[in-house]
Amino acid sequence: MQGMNDGIEEPKRRENFSAEELDGGWISWNLKDKDRFNSFIEPLSVRSERPTEDGRPRARVRMLPERRHSNLGDNVHGAVTLALVDVGLFAASHQFGSLDAGHSVTLDLSTQFVGAGRVGEPLDAIVELVRETGRLIFLRGLVVQGEGDSHIVLTFAGTIRKASRK
Repeated sequence: MQGMNDGIEEPKRRENFSAEELDGGWISWNLKDKDRFNSFIEPLSVRSERPTEDGRPRARVRMLPERRHSNLGDNVHGAVTLALVDVGLFAASHQFGSLDAGHSVTLDLSTQFVGAGRVGEPLDAIVELVRETGRLIFLRGLVVQGEGDSHIVLTFAGTIRKASRK
């Protein structure tokens, strides 16, 4: 299912994002325009992961939470985690070859907080493609930390609407 782009959009990652190859198969996912919201949670990186058992693509989107991302309890602020998930839907979908991330929109995003995010260690959104149609991309996943993704912070499901043909 890799490269499922149906021709509605052509990937233009390098036009808006850094897209530099990093160690370990990671690719930077940072906006070139630093006056946009994403810069608050950057630096971000994305890499393809092993597909699901039934062959659907997966990707991991990583941020490195700092004190500025914390709440008064010294945990990662929930809004930061939600931002990671929302940006992660697009970064992962772009890895799947499904869209031009700069021009599509999130239709819905359902989340369940199940643990506190820890400042000072990588926070990863693992995103899997559930289904793709001509106009929609259905995704789900987990936000995790720790050895072997042992600490689950949040579960999510979301839908992206692809941009219209011009």
